[in-house]
Amino acid sequence: MHIVNIHDAKTQLSKLLEQVQSGEDVVIAKAGTPIVRLIPYAPAKRKIAPPGAMEGEIWIADDFDAPLDDLFDCLKDEAA
Repeated sequence: MHIVNIHDAKTQLSKLLEQVQSGEDVVIAKAGTPIVRLIPYAPAKRKIAPPGAMEGEIWIADDFDAPLDDLFDCLKDEAA
């Protein structure tokens, strides 16, 4: 792992990027305290599925939108 301070990172950015590209770890520090790690870019592993891709895997019950009038009857005060 290669640690470099911010000032040096600004002046040697191209060199640092080459090191990262070759597989070396580069950490940028502020006053000796690491604050960021440079890593190579990697595209997302999982792509977003197109609309309709889960057809046949998801279903909605026939009574999905049925009225819920009596849903809270069990919470009513029995003394009332």
